[in-house]
Amino acid sequence: MDRETIQKANKIWDSVLGKVELSIPKPSYDTWLRNTVGISFTSDEFNVETPNAFTAQYLEERMLDMLEQELRTTIGFDVKLKFTVISEIIIPGENEKAVIPSSPYSRSNRTAKYATFDHDLFQDQISNTVGEPRIGSHDFNTRYTFENFIVGDSNQLAFAGAKAVSENPGTIFNPLVIHSSVGLGKTHLLQAIGHETKKLGLTVIYVTSEEFTNQYVKAIQNGQTEEFRNKYRTVDVLLIDDIQFLIGKEQTQEGFFHTFNSLHVENKQIVVASDRNIDELRTLESRITSRLTGGLVTDIQAPQLETRIAILRGKAAQQRYEIPPDVIEFLGNKIRSNIRELEGLLNRVVALAQFRDEPITIESVKRMVGDSERLNKGPISDSKIISEVSNYFGVTSDQIRGPLRTKTYLVPRQVAMFLLREETALSLSAIGKILGGRDHSTVIHGHDKVATLINIDDKLRSDVLAIRNNLTGATR
Repeated sequence: MDRETIQKANKIWDSVLGKVELSIPKPSYDTWLRNTVGISFTSDEFNVETPNAFTAQYLEERMLDMLEQELRTTIGFDVKLKFTVISEIIIPGENEKAVIPSSPYSRSNRTAKYATFDHDLFQDQISNTVGEPRIGSHDFNTRYTFENFIVGDSNQLAFAGAKAVSENPGTIFNPLVIHSSVGLGKTHLLQAIGHETKKLGLTVIYVTSEEFTNQYVKAIQNGQTEEFRNKYRTVDVLLIDDIQFLIGKEQTQEGFFHTFNSLHVENKQIVVASDRNIDELRTLESRITSRLTGGLVTDIQAPQLETRIAILRGKAAQQRYEIPPDVIEFLGNKIRSNIRELEGLLNRVVALAQFRDEPITIESVKRMVGDSERLNKGPISDSKIISEVSNYFGVTSDQIRGPLRTKTYLVPRQVAMFLLREETALSLSAIGKILGGRDHSTVIHGHDKVATLINIDDKLRSDVLAIRNNLTGATR
């Protein structure tokens, strides 16, 4: 087919997707439609390329009428929509595989291509793409804005402080320190400040203290301390997450102390997040804690029921979920101390409803999440997750935690990273330590690769769901 036809098909399909995206929940769009491409058309047929046969099957069985209607509205006449499957899974990263269109999808050629998960391919992809990312190369999460932050009594002062420094950086509340338990919104506020100050044309760096440490140590080892100083001492806004990671790292504390002083003297804004009050960071050098307490220190408490309900409503609206009010209140009463777990529970309910093709009602949700006694026992333990994963894949817990990166152990290790991140309130650093002392960046990449693959491979999704069901049915 010629390039002009492909371009026209692509443009038409983009127009269709633009309309459909506004009418269906975002998770459905992201899962089933975002990676589809219009590739050709005739007077009676329009071909769309999908990443795998499972997606093609779902679109044909669940969305075909709607898509054909939008296509007819767009081009002005009736055509039959057909789905073409590419031959390999696309995994974004430095080593992307080439993709080659295969034959159009039909029920007669639904082979083991999508019914059987290729573990060797998965392991090769993980090996090629999971490694040391560019440390400090953070893009701010588009969801972490002030507009998306639900304000209540538990976080009002922290929100007000964050807004104030984003509007007048370096002139008020400098430094700003926000502390709370995990999953209550510290990172959200730090990145919201980042979004707003970047709009002012300022140079902004958001970095975890673990990444700061890694960069500092690497700079010393490579004789690049001058480059390190120039990077951090010339910014307008420095956002440091998980400052508690500096505890016990005397050399890095020295580097942070001088960076802090240099920026503070120049009236550059410094914002720090911690999992505990600065007074409780007892082994952090006193000269550092003294400077951190010189601005505004504020905390975020666990949200009250009204705030939890508002958070769930906001999340549902943002993702275009249609959740009945009684279900929102039911979920708000289930998890009381962690916003990340609260949002994760909502996502799980929606995903299961879509997977089972059933409406979201109070009865169905109770079946999905279990009774309140089981949920309120608290989060699943990390040891239970590792035990369930190791049993499922036929390896030992020590092998999952161990240093070997052979094919036998790599998949279960990455799945364990995913479940530890999704099912517990553990920080990335804590998960890395549990899994044999791996670093924060490796956990991020391991989690993200599994999160990508479970959306496009039904066998892996089945594996993860089976382990998750074992966990939620087990003692926590």
